[in-house]
Amino acid sequence: MNRFYLGNSEDEMEFMPIIPLNEDGEGQEDEKIPDELALLPLRNTVLFPGVVLPITVGRDKSIKAVNDAYKTDKLIGVVAQKDSTIEDPNVADLSDVGTVARIVKLIKMPDGGTTIIIQGRKRFKIDEIVTEDPYFKAKITVLQDEAAEDDSEFEAYISSIKDLAAQIIQLSPNLPSEASIILKNIENPSFLVHFVSSNLNSDVKDKQQLLEINNLRTRAELLMKLLQTELQLAELKNKITNKTKADLDKQQRDYFLQQQMKSIKEELGGDANDREIKEMKRKAEEKKWPATAAEAFAKGIEKLERMHPSTPDYSVVYNHLDLLLDLPWGEYTKDSYDLTKAKKILDHDHYGMEKIKERILEYLAVLKLKGDMKSPILCFVGPPGIGKTSLGRSIANAVGRKYVRLSLGGLHDESEIRGHRKTYIGAMPGRVVQSIRKIKSSNPVMILDEIDKIGNDMRGDPSSALLEVLDPEQNSAFYDNYLELEFDLSKVLFIATANNINSIHPALRDRLEIIDLSGYSIEEKVEIAKRHLLPKQKDAHGLKDAKFRLANSVIEQLISDYTRESGVRELDRQFAAVMRNLAKQVAMHRPLPEAITDATLQKILGKPRYSNEIYKVGNPPGVAVGLAWTYVGGDILFIESSLSEGKGDLKLTGNLGNVMKESAVTALSYLHSHAIELKLDPKLFTQKSIHVHVPEGAVPKDGPSAGITMLTALASVFTGRKVKSYLAMTGEITLRGQVLPVGGIKEKILAAKRAGIREIILCWQNEKDIKEINPAYIKGMKFHYVKQMNQVLEIALLKR
Repeated sequence: MNRFYLGNSEDEMEFMPIIPLNEDGEGQEDEKIPDELALLPLRNTVLFPGVVLPITVGRDKSIKAVNDAYKTDKLIGVVAQKDSTIEDPNVADLSDVGTVARIVKLIKMPDGGTTIIIQGRKRFKIDEIVTEDPYFKAKITVLQDEAAEDDSEFEAYISSIKDLAAQIIQLSPNLPSEASIILKNIENPSFLVHFVSSNLNSDVKDKQQLLEINNLRTRAELLMKLLQTELQLAELKNKITNKTKADLDKQQRDYFLQQQMKSIKEELGGDANDREIKEMKRKAEEKKWPATAAEAFAKGIEKLERMHPSTPDYSVVYNHLDLLLDLPWGEYTKDSYDLTKAKKILDHDHYGMEKIKERILEYLAVLKLKGDMKSPILCFVGPPGIGKTSLGRSIANAVGRKYVRLSLGGLHDESEIRGHRKTYIGAMPGRVVQSIRKIKSSNPVMILDEIDKIGNDMRGDPSSALLEVLDPEQNSAFYDNYLELEFDLSKVLFIATANNINSIHPALRDRLEIIDLSGYSIEEKVEIAKRHLLPKQKDAHGLKDAKFRLANSVIEQLISDYTRESGVRELDRQFAAVMRNLAKQVAMHRPLPEAITDATLQKILGKPRYSNEIYKVGNPPGVAVGLAWTYVGGDILFIESSLSEGKGDLKLTGNLGNVMKESAVTALSYLHSHAIELKLDPKLFTQKSIHVHVPEGAVPKDGPSAGITMLTALASVFTGRKVKSYLAMTGEITLRGQVLPVGGIKEKILAAKRAGIREIILCWQNEKDIKEINPAYIKGMKFHYVKQMNQVLEIALLKR
């Protein structure tokens, strides 16, 4: 005996035969087969001649038949049952044709069962059942195989059977790979047919049919057909298995991981997701939110309970519910209506700004009397560094509200205000709702910083999105795209800050209550330096306990010689530079000076950066001094003009805008049309070329307020009369010679004061702006209010 695969019981036999060494069944021809044989019925298989099978015998009849046969000649007739489900077969249930088998080995098992190894010898036919008790015994006739003709066609059959069987073995994972090697080494055609037939995965009926065929060639043809059918089934099964294997592997992997995760969570005290959902429900019970929010939360929590935590939408729904719980629905801080205390806080935090402080106190007074009002949308407009943003924090402290700052500079995506649709990856609520969520109050003071710096591009216009936020009639039902609910912003005190009101969207500007914050005078800066800047910088540089004097005159010198600004940021930086120098001296154990003097400033900060000497030098004819407004404050502007031989053309230089160029053309046209009145030769306008230049050519300049300065400079160069020293002017002109009012007066006047200007020419309608300036700040300055251009020339031009 060479080797065997696996044995099965007579009830559950599959197709795993033992392969004998002698394919021809050596010794079979001489073996005498008796006329009567005990029969062994098999349920699920058919034994073929030459094939060896291990069988576990279980039925009492079968065990007795096997034992008796083993004691005598070891021969037994093996037949297949027609119906494998019958436990106790009778004569009619047995097939007529079977195989004489020799019991090679009988093994008694420890559990009392019996296992036999049998080898098929010859096919036989049952002629008559002799007895049924204690087991079947029958008279038989041995059947002889009709040998096939040894031709090329039969050889082709045998070769095809080998190939088909090899393919089936390759496609069947349950069959050992050694079977294909055995197949190749079988040389006996008859045994090959029997061996392959025994291994077929076909029905018992098909195998019985193969056994009953006498002609070997016919048997090989039928075997070919059965093999082809089995190969097709194997290929189809393999295709389906490969197709679903990846999905099954992933599902199994996910399942095992989820089971492991579940076990870990149970060890830790329950599922974290269940605990989170329970905690959310508990928080929701404490919320005093509107019905729409409660309904949205209920739907969301139901959806969350149905979802698996690993699904992508789980986090989307969870984050949305988390936002609903975090928002302060109807949660307000209590306002403080103590106006005296509020005034003290505002005065302590900021020097000056009387107009703004009055406006805040008025708001608090109305709120105190009425109890509730729609919050106004204030907008502080002024140059940088004057304290617009810090004023918002002071207001919050004065009112007793929470403070939150929203920086809008450079914002160019509408979704930053309104929020993103939560279906998008990375979606989040808008900045307004985010700020409310962070501050945990529905009525904070919200600073919208740098509202004039908002940009816009293909992602929308944030200025338009702010229209709803900053409209008291609409913001009680502000809709955020992520929240998908309306939120009440009507109790929020919005305060916007801007440097340039012209950069704000017109519709947005219409919703704002504009409050102008002009720059500080030198006197105000001195007070701010003493009260705020100096203590702050001393503390920041470790000089809190240092003793030294700093006189007002020295602070004024520092302001005039080293800064040129409307605010106090640069002044703060200069103080920092002085404090750093003093800190170094303390660290090196050097004595501090008793007082900071002008000489000390020059030693620390270097030579003065700015000087008023340029305005004290007498200018030649054709040069006039104007006043300009920029978003960083007021400035002094020189306008120079000259005549040369030519044909009356006008050249303008100095990086001028269109409006400023038009002012020069208007001024020249006025002079030309009034040449006789001004005692000018009209021919000059056609025989001379005029060049007007505004110094600092790299700085863009525009606006109508330089109109009277242009006209004065041109009149000066044409008449040859100099312009009065220490004189500056601002105003727009018309072709009729009228002088029109302009804006930014306080900024311009303070710039003129810093520059040492003594006289200023203004439109008579700007007189009201001068009266709003503290008289102490413009002491020593003279103002000329005019209506016509000829009045300007009378004041400005010196006699020949």
